[in-house]
Amino acid sequence: MKILAAQLNFTIGDLEGNTQKILAALQRAKRNGVDVVLFSELAITGYCPEDLLFSSSLLEKAAKQLDVIRSETQGLFVVVGVPRKNGIHQEKPLYNSAAVFSNGQLLGYKDKTLLPTYDVFDERRFFEPGKEEPVWEFLGHRIGITICEDIWRYSLAPSAFYEEDPVLVLKDKKVDLILNLSASPYCSSHKQNRLLAFQKVAKELSSPLIFCNQVGANDQLIFDGHSLYVNEKGELIQMAKGFVEDDLMVDLNTHACPCIFSENKIKDLYSALVLGARDYFHKQGFKKAILGLSGGIDSSVVACVAKEALGAENVLGVALPSRYSSKQSLSDAVLLCENLKIELQEICIDSIFQNYLDLLSSVVNGSLSSLSQENLQPRIRTAILMAIANEKGLILLNTSNKSEMAMGYATLYGDMAGGLGVLQDVKKSHVYQLAAFINARQEVIPKAIIDKEPSAELRENQTDLDTLPSYEILDAVIEDYIEAALPVEEIAEKRALSAPFLTDLIHKIHLAEYKRRQAPIGLRVTQKAFGKGRLMPIVQKWK
Repeated sequence: MKILAAQLNFTIGDLEGNTQKILAALQRAKRNGVDVVLFSELAITGYCPEDLLFSSSLLEKAAKQLDVIRSETQGLFVVVGVPRKNGIHQEKPLYNSAAVFSNGQLLGYKDKTLLPTYDVFDERRFFEPGKEEPVWEFLGHRIGITICEDIWRYSLAPSAFYEEDPVLVLKDKKVDLILNLSASPYCSSHKQNRLLAFQKVAKELSSPLIFCNQVGANDQLIFDGHSLYVNEKGELIQMAKGFVEDDLMVDLNTHACPCIFSENKIKDLYSALVLGARDYFHKQGFKKAILGLSGGIDSSVVACVAKEALGAENVLGVALPSRYSSKQSLSDAVLLCENLKIELQEICIDSIFQNYLDLLSSVVNGSLSSLSQENLQPRIRTAILMAIANEKGLILLNTSNKSEMAMGYATLYGDMAGGLGVLQDVKKSHVYQLAAFINARQEVIPKAIIDKEPSAELRENQTDLDTLPSYEILDAVIEDYIEAALPVEEIAEKRALSAPFLTDLIHKIHLAEYKRRQAPIGLRVTQKAFGKGRLMPIVQKWK
């Protein structure tokens, strides 16, 4: 039996466009003599439509798309993810379902049993859990169908514990093939965790398993693809490409040797950022980006991502030096843009800055504080960038990284502004690793940018270390406290940090919550990002 796992990039709400992609995959399957075609979770609507699921017209149109698909399933066994109404409506109005077709007929549905409500997921807001684990027979095979979370208790995720286990139910039913529809978002640890989970399931059932994952980005979430096939021994036989659409063709009749699992985490991170930026623009019909180029490493990496995602002709860099900007920073920005072949405009803000100082000195009856003067500069820059963006129809890219966001080391209505935070979930140490990856073949980011001491250049001789702990320490705390949710005592012992220092650092992270709440949407690339999946009160006394 030949199986096609169609790893496709679906757009939320584009039901007709998504259906056309499904139909095109069915045609490819027929041309290649495929028997079974598997699509990803909620393929017809894209994952996850969130409160669009409360739209009755969306649900009705999704149901009509099933009729369109059904007529093209002659000679095939086809599984497609779709939301559908809960006719009984015991609690929630919908099921997260897999529609099952064969030979031009809709045979029925498999409803997702385990519904995640942790991290970025809130499926119990919309869906009722499925109650059954049906088995489908096709070409002499007993086929079990699972949807993403249904097998996730076999992963390393501590949040994915459920009393029910659909896998054991299917084991009792003696299936000999498992199909899994997923919309499993990217983060740095997911690729290996997924493989381990599927290997455990395949060995538990003594059955080959085909996993079809969504690819593409929707808002903050990036889906990396990497659909795969593991045999009944739990050996990885095939894995689809990551971060692009791909057809995973599996022939169960052919003996295949296990393949070696490998990954380059920084390459995957870069690919995820490029995909996230590209889909954020293209799926909304935007084409061109603008960003401020300070000659620093963060804006340089964002410029590289933007060029890769949108094309050099669609990226505008703007250098906005003040009296505190070094000549080296400006020349570095110029060289970066020459290497990337993107346009650079230079607009000196010093006269505008002085006008503000003169105006405000009369208002406050004296000189502005150092902090007020520092904050004025990024706010002036943002006003100029947004004016250019409005005039030319551009989207402003935010260049703040996760380390800065954690500490509130950014200016509200200044360098925190933008339509998309490209590095918002990327720690400073990983920004440097991304720069090294970008420069692996040839020097794109000037070496001087990588080597210089990080500085906002908002006052004389300023460096980030004037206000922040070393990024080596800060990033370790962010990883442990934010991403791994370790207790303070454990972090202090693990990192050899004093309790008072660590407590003060974490207190500052919480104090910056009000700033992060006003930040632009940012691409999620770690297990716990600031934004979707992390709900913290601003006004609170817990320490």
